[in-house]
Amino acid sequence: MSRAKSITLPSVQRILAEMGENIHLARLRRKFSETLVAKRAGIARNTLRAVERGDPSVTFGSYVNVLLCLGLEKDLKLIAQDDLLGRKLQDAGLPTKARASQTGRQKKKKENE
Repeated sequence: MSRAKSITLPSVQRILAEMGENIHLARLRRKFSETLVAKRAGIARNTLRAVERGDPSVTFGSYVNVLLCLGLEKDLKLIAQDDLLGRKLQDAGLPTKARASQTGRQKKKKENE
């Protein structure tokens, strides 16, 4: 049984294609062959080619393994680093759900036993 195909927005496709191109260029700058990077990343050469095309069906782990092989794993820390929207929402003081205190949860648990 095949997996359900997810729909990828055009803007996301463009981002993935650019990221794939950047990975491809980084590999070429290092003069690494497809075979070498694929072997080190623990993936097939076809999967590496899909990563370099920015194919959205490739697992995130494959992208991470390729970046690790190229010495670019620190770039992953930049993902969502400066969350401007999240900060604006936080600063706006939007109400959040009130949580029960720890002692309140423990009392409820004892009552249910």
